[in-house]
Amino acid sequence: MLNTPSKKIYIDPPSPAYYEDKLFDTSNEVLNRDDTLVPFLELQIKKKEQGIDVHTADFLLNQDYIEGGGDYYSLGVLDNYKALVNRDDIHLKAFVIFEPPVVDPTLYKALPDLTAAFDQVYVHNLIGDGYSLDSVDTTKLRQLYWPQPRHEVIEKYWERTDRQDRIVVINGNHIPRRVPNELYSKRIEAMASLAKLGVVDLYGRGWNKWWSRASMWLPYWKHRKALMSIYKGACESKYEVLSQYKFSLCFENMAMSGYVTEKIFDCLYAGVVPLYLGASDIKDLIPADVYIDCREFSSWQEMCSVIEKISPEEIQRMRKNGKLFVSSKKGAKYYNSLINIFNEDIGIR
Repeated sequence: MLNTPSKKIYIDPPSPAYYEDKLFDTSNEVLNRDDTLVPFLELQIKKKEQGIDVHTADFLLNQDYIEGGGDYYSLGVLDNYKALVNRDDIHLKAFVIFEPPVVDPTLYKALPDLTAAFDQVYVHNLIGDGYSLDSVDTTKLRQLYWPQPRHEVIEKYWERTDRQDRIVVINGNHIPRRVPNELYSKRIEAMASLAKLGVVDLYGRGWNKWWSRASMWLPYWKHRKALMSIYKGACESKYEVLSQYKFSLCFENMAMSGYVTEKIFDCLYAGVVPLYLGASDIKDLIPADVYIDCREFSSWQEMCSVIEKISPEEIQRMRKNGKLFVSSKKGAKYYNSLINIFNEDIGIR
């Protein structure tokens, strides 16, 4: 009796650095920083249990024919799928758009072609908030929940009690595209205002590199002196740094419906209260009692005055609510997101 070749899944990662199956290599300290590769390894393991091999797309692109056939998934890579459209052995299953228009607008301009080629296209919202639905096959669009590496807090960080009564920011220095609702400039504005009040510390790469392209825009230079006064350098572990503070300025890169990234989850994992600005529908996605909504304040000084009056009991209540959410069914939408994209029969709903 002949063995039937098993079907294979090929994932096109956001960078060739993840080729040669490095997308699943959680032992790689550079690529797996803060456990970002854990969901992909768990996906590979679960599929292996089903008799399906999962590899990065370089193993597909180097072959003219895949015996037994294969499914192709792209994590935001536009360069390769057109060469696969007419192959009988390959099925274009899903294209996943992680980046918002402020980071990569070309992905959204390509939506008409993507929805024509793939079975499903995952985006942050289905209503065209932040992008155009013109000529897009909206029946192919699916809601993306940003995959998270864990469904429980990191106890050694969450339990920490010797926290500074200050605000921490962990972000790299970047220059945004000129699109409506970008929050890069708002983040800098907030940090500069809070710097004057002496209540904020900044961590991340590139803020001291005034000569870099990322620094070549007005908000950076307008507030550079204030930014340098609060800059503490890069950090090896964001969880370790977050756990040293009571509050974290948690801004997405863009205000867009459904766009909720790892930033607020990082705060919850480490037990720091998020000062959130980003998704307009955040209260529908994350319980309102685990974060402070920055839209409620008319100024950063007002926000600072309010959080200074929050009692230790209230802070602890918010932390516990965040802990409960992470391990809840609603939180599992994010933890199981990747599994659900690749196999809708698996995962908690």
